[in-house]
Amino acid sequence: MPIILACLLLSACGSLPQSPPGTLAKPSDTTTSRLIPLTSSEGEQLLYGSRAKQDFLPLSMHFVSQQNLAYCGAASMTMVLNALNIPAPIDPVYVRFPMFTQNNVFNAKTDRVVNSETIAKQGMTLDQLGGMLATYPVATQVYHAGDSSLEQFRKLAVENLKQPGNFILVNYLRTSLGQQTSGHISPIGAYDQAGDQFLILDVARFKYPPVWVKTEALWRAMNTIDDASGKTRGFVSVSRTATLDPGH
Repeated sequence: MPIILACLLLSACGSLPQSPPGTLAKPSDTTTSRLIPLTSSEGEQLLYGSRAKQDFLPLSMHFVSQQNLAYCGAASMTMVLNALNIPAPIDPVYVRFPMFTQNNVFNAKTDRVVNSETIAKQGMTLDQLGGMLATYPVATQVYHAGDSSLEQFRKLAVENLKQPGNFILVNYLRTSLGQQTSGHISPIGAYDQAGDQFLILDVARFKYPPVWVKTEALWRAMNTIDDASGKTRGFVSVSRTATLDPGH
């Protein structure tokens, strides 16, 4: 486990430039929510004691930091598709070895949902995230916070984290958690029952480490309006389907 945590430390959707090592952004309002960094001793102990962390190891194995300020959704998709072992295309960077990257995760099918040029300028909405994932051989379900509830989210997310082969991606407003900038997307990796909090594996590694956040605080951050869509943010569940399309 310490090796995995170290890998996470080595591993960006905000509007701030990349920060030098050792200058990760700090929460702007500590009264909004007490966030516990996974890199702290308390954060590590919460992970060790978690009984709902099936997603942590596979996501850690495929953890990536978003490669530009708007690619939080692309980075999250890349992690999940690799963790689900979905057949991947070749990226010239890795020569003959198939693997999803933040470059080849986009294709003609995903472009019909939203193209990479648009995403690079303004990121993606919750529905666009779900729509792009649905172009792959996975089962997806989009949940807008306005059409869901805190209790439903907690139940679905905890059960998901107890089972292998499925993942939850959350779309939330950073400032609601006392963090800097606006909307963001990242997967969750574990749940602490005693403290009722989830571990967000933040893909903006130049800004924040993975953090534990209270379920109610995370829900409030998801239950906010995304100006780009006019809808509330929320979460997406993703799992591998029983059959794969060999022509994909």
